[in-house]
Amino acid sequence: MFHIVRTYLKFIYASKNEHGVHSPFVFSLVTKCFYDQKNYPAYLILKKYRNVLLQNKNTVDVTDFGAGSKVFKSNTRSIAKIAKTAGINPKRADLLYRIVNYFQPQRILEIGTSLGLATSALSLGNDNATITTLEGCPKTLAIARKQFENFGLNNIKPIAAEFSNFLENQIENCDWNLIYFDGNHSKKATLDYFELLLPTSSNETIWIFDDIHWSADMEEAWEVIKNHPSVTVTIDTFQWGLVFFRKEQPKEHFVIRL
Repeated sequence: MFHIVRTYLKFIYASKNEHGVHSPFVFSLVTKCFYDQKNYPAYLILKKYRNVLLQNKNTVDVTDFGAGSKVFKSNTRSIAKIAKTAGINPKRADLLYRIVNYFQPQRILEIGTSLGLATSALSLGNDNATITTLEGCPKTLAIARKQFENFGLNNIKPIAAEFSNFLENQIENCDWNLIYFDGNHSKKATLDYFELLLPTSSNETIWIFDDIHWSADMEEAWEVIKNHPSVTVTIDTFQWGLVFFRKEQPKEHFVIRL
C-alpha cells in the first residue's frame, strides 16, 4: 500500500492535462478521447454486464499463473468479489471503450480475460473488430464466455491457454492492431510478452499495459519498455501505460491525469 501511495503522489506531481501536451497526436487523443464527456449508450451495457457479475453469489476455483493477488488469500474466490475488486473499474472500462472507438482497431488481443469486464469494452468499442482474449483459468473463462453469449458480444474469440505458449505458437500469423496486457503483473512476464510480440508491431499499433505502478517490479518493466528503441511515444495514466511505435514522431513520454 505504501508503494502505491508514494508512487501516486509522484505521478500527481509529474502529470499534466491537455494544456501541457505539445504533440498534435497526443493532444487529439487526450482531448477527443481521454476527456470525451459524451454519454455513450455502450456505457449502460458495460454497467449491466458488471451488475450481473456483482449479483453472482457463486464461487470459482481460480488457477492463477500470474503474480498473484493482493486481495485474495485463496484460489476459491467469489465471482462478485472478483468483479468488484480485481476487474477493471467502471471508469477505466468506459475509457477503454473510448480508446477502441477512437482508433477503430480491427484485430485486438487481450492477455488476461478474467470475467470479461475489459473484454466487453473492447468488443463494444468496435463491433467490426475481432477480439482474441486469452485466459489461463478455464473455469473463469467459462463464466466470461457465458457473459459474452448473454450480451450478444459475438466478435470475441475466448481461448483458454497459458499465455506464453499460445503467443509462441501463433506469433508468425498475427498482426494485432491493439494489444491489452492484463495477464501477469510481473517484470519478467511483462518484458517477455513485450519482446515476443514486438515483431507484430507497426506504425499504427497501440499497446496498453495495465498496472504499470502495481509494484516496483512493474515500474522497472515500464521503464525498460519506455526506453526501447522501437518505442516512440508513451503515455502514463498511472493505471495504464500506452505505447506507440509511430516512426514519424520524436521519442517523447507523457504523464497524463485522467
